Amino acid sequence: MVALRGKEIDSFLARPDPARPIILLYGADAGLVRERADALVKSAVDDPNDPFSMVRLDGDELAAEPSRLVEEAMTVPLFGGRRAIRVRAGSKSFASAVDVLADSPLRDCRLIIEAGELRPESPLRKACEKARTAVAIACYPDTERDLAKLIDDELRASNLRIAQDARASLMALLGGDRQASRNELRKLTLYAHGTVEVTLDDVMAVVADASELKIDPIVDGAFAGNPAAVEVEFNKAMIAGTYPGVILMAAQRQAALLHKASLSMEQGASASSAVESGFPRLHFSRKNTVEAALRNFSQARLLAVIEQLAVASLDVRKQNVLGAVIAQRALMAIAVNARRRA
Repeated sequence: MVALRGKEIDSFLARPDPARPIILLYGADAGLVRERADALVKSAVDDPNDPFSMVRLDGDELAAEPSRLVEEAMTVPLFGGRRAIRVRAGSKSFASAVDVLADSPLRDCRLIIEAGELRPESPLRKACEKARTAVAIACYPDTERDLAKLIDDELRASNLRIAQDARASLMALLGGDRQASRNELRKLTLYAHGTVEVTLDDVMAVVADASELKIDPIVDGAFAGNPAAVEVEFNKAMIAGTYPGVILMAAQRQAALLHKASLSMEQGASASSAVESGFPRLHFSRKNTVEAALRNFSQARLLAVIEQLAVASLDVRKQNVLGAVIAQRALMAIAVNARRRA
């Protein structure tokens, strides 16, 4: 049984074993699946855009004609060279073709299969895990260690360092999807270009802008103490396919901005001016709701909420199947307790 874990995955991706040309990438993090598939294609062929060396197939179509995959894998290019086949798995099984290829030596050809979440009893996963010429690599949302490395790699490439408070907030805002996290980091490094250090203000200004994701009503409802609104808007977001972790990221960002505004009020600013200066690009329609949220929470309670949301975000990454339940429970708890003054 060959199912790679932890450092084994990094080692394999850095130097793929030619004796195992069949590679299954599966899991909840679709961005990580794509990123690893791109890396494996890049190391397998000289030009991914060359139709003679790179073939893309649909798994559901292969299920109706499994022999097509075998024929493609056994094809010898007219002009020679290495080849790669990239299959996007769907809901139908083409495991029988993988079983045939597992017992057939592939000559200068790498088969990369991309799939979503697969149960241990899934025919495709079982076929790849039992074959001596295949490997199965799980792609789940990044752990804190993975996120820390991702942040360090992207900042190092741009010759940037990051302040500790900015790093802590950034860690809370990322995760769930590797490509989404990487895109946010690249947006951040571009924003900070010309400086030497990424600050908390930089992170708050550009990372995970909740208004672009149309989840402000959920977050505003939670901090304003409106459980009914949270329930309705959260269900809408789930139907639309929004990842629960993204909603928690927006809530963490909101809590951090509320805490910053609360500090301004302690120094004498009014709630209105603290909100205007502390919330970037805040739409006028949200102003009263955000001010109400600022009145609902003290600095100490906001710090407690930030910690609760961080724990919930980590739980979502660890238990992706229960992500929606965990996220909604955390937001409802904020809404129910919002008007408590103690």
